[in-house]
Amino acid sequence: MTSERALAQRRGWIPDELGLAGRENLDAAHIARYDGKMDAEADAEVALLQAHGLGPTSTVVEFGPGTGQFTTAVAAHCAKVVAVDVSPPMLAHLDGKLRARRRDNVELVRGGFLSYAHRGPPADFVYSRFALHHLPDFWKAMTLLRVRAMLRPGGVFRLWDVIYDFPLSEAAERIETWCSAGGDSIEGEWSRAELEEHIRDEHSTFSWILEPMMAQAGFEIVDVVRSGDRFQSQYLLRAL
Repeated sequence: MTSERALAQRRGWIPDELGLAGRENLDAAHIARYDGKMDAEADAEVALLQAHGLGPTSTVVEFGPGTGQFTTAVAAHCAKVVAVDVSPPMLAHLDGKLRARRRDNVELVRGGFLSYAHRGPPADFVYSRFALHHLPDFWKAMTLLRVRAMLRPGGVFRLWDVIYDFPLSEAAERIETWCSAGGDSIEGEWSRAELEEHIRDEHSTFSWILEPMMAQAGFEIVDVVRSGDRFQSQYLLRAL
């Protein structure tokens, strides 16, 4: 496992990414039940990237691998995966999963969007699912610029996150409806309390704020799929 020196140690204006990781991602109990609460649709995601060139020689950098559903799936189809996470307990959990599956082409890095220092040839793919929302909007923009810099021209950034795709005037009503769909228990489902915590304490943004950042950073939006409730967006971005 590689340990990255946080940029915050060198530049006082870089935030502490561990402090932005989210309470639940440092909670061993949450990590243990996560796979039962969330299906990352890893096989379908791998197939999508294969349709855009993923193959045996590809290098994939993944930010926020969490429990590693995508990590373990994609590792069987590429040369190398660099899995970058700020959470030590998440990395420890993923390390155990990789050892059990005898995956030896995955490098684990303790770091984040703002502190990971890519080494070697540019990556072919960068992947992130439900991680970028931990950063405020300024740092999302800086992240997009950094991701573009680590990708080869024509490389692909797959970004799937909680991104609000509705007018500002509808936000309060839509958010209350979303939170109301949560259950009472945190076992096997997302509770109302967890959904409220996401809205209150994390930094999901609007599509109409995020998409101009993508263009500024040097990405073309190849495709985007919105969830029916307009709370999630799945982007396929190509580095220009």
